[in-house]
Amino acid sequence: MQLRRTKRDIPELNTTSTADISFMLLVFFLVTSSMDADKGLGRKLSPPDEPQQELQDINRSNVLQIRLDDQDALYCDDQAVTLAQLQQQVESFVASRQTDRYVIAVETGSKTSYNAYFEMQDAVVAAYHSLREKMARSKYGHPLSQCTQEELDAIAECYPQRISEAVVSEASPLNNK
Repeated sequence: MQLRRTKRDIPELNTTSTADISFMLLVFFLVTSSMDADKGLGRKLSPPDEPQQELQDINRSNVLQIRLDDQDALYCDDQAVTLAQLQQQVESFVASRQTDRYVIAVETGSKTSYNAYFEMQDAVVAAYHSLREKMARSKYGHPLSQCTQEELDAIAECYPQRISEAVVSEASPLNNK
């Protein structure tokens, strides 16, 4: 007896909706996942094509000199300081010159590390934040995070960030101190 082989047809899968389901899953994951925002320093830079800006004379007593040399040593008005001391000096400097024109002049060596630079910037920003927080609590009765946009603008106008930055070349006397 000979067995007859019958060819069975394999049932086909209906894949019509597979593309639609894949697309919906992709949209779902894009909508529900979060994208990490880049962090950085909030600085307003002048456009490269801007004509010569008007120079303003500022009294030397209204300039706080911060310097980072090539070995990442931090100086404030030519005295070696730590980051905590720098924050305190910036805070007292800005608070005492609330109505005057002042500037914080930052000079860095050409070989200053990014880590030292960002730590110094963090200390300066922390000093401003501390002053603005104190003003928000005393003037408006609530923390800075709960201030309205008008209150934030008034506080920023009272304590504006006036920071001038310069990178000093290797031939500069900054690196020879």
